[in-house]
Amino acid sequence: MTWIIVIVCVVLAGLFYIRMKARAEEDRLLPDAGQAILDFGRAFPEEAIRAIHSTRDDKAYFVRLHDGKAGFMASHGTHLVCHLIEPGRVQVTMTDSGQGLAVHFLDFPHLDGRYEFRGADIAAEVSLWLLGSFQPRSEFTTPEA
Repeated sequence: MTWIIVIVCVVLAGLFYIRMKARAEEDRLLPDAGQAILDFGRAFPEEAIRAIHSTRDDKAYFVRLHDGKAGFMASHGTHLVCHLIEPGRVQVTMTDSGQGLAVHFLDFPHLDGRYEFRGADIAAEVSLWLLGSFQPRSEFTTPEA
């Protein structure tokens, strides 16, 4: 009878170990906000981050920079792809849910997507950041060489 109890305990411990190992592997695949800040700082050391917001699934981060520019980071496994958004090189529309943005990057179309946030207020704030990186041209400005 004691052997049966020992075997059941060993099997339960094994199942618990397998479950915890799988959960740790999932957490390892998603970078956190701290890692995102470090990666962006490594990619663009001259840019100072003022604010950062992640998407609902924590697979993308939008960054507001000190001089009004915006940045974007997308999770690819254990690392982040960092992108500095150039003025006028992004198109943004609100999603039907009101808590997300459909973003089209003119320079990097492979980063295009629908990014859902934890709330409509965060989506609105990020859209303002992206609009802040937009510099329209008028007939009164001289074209740059």
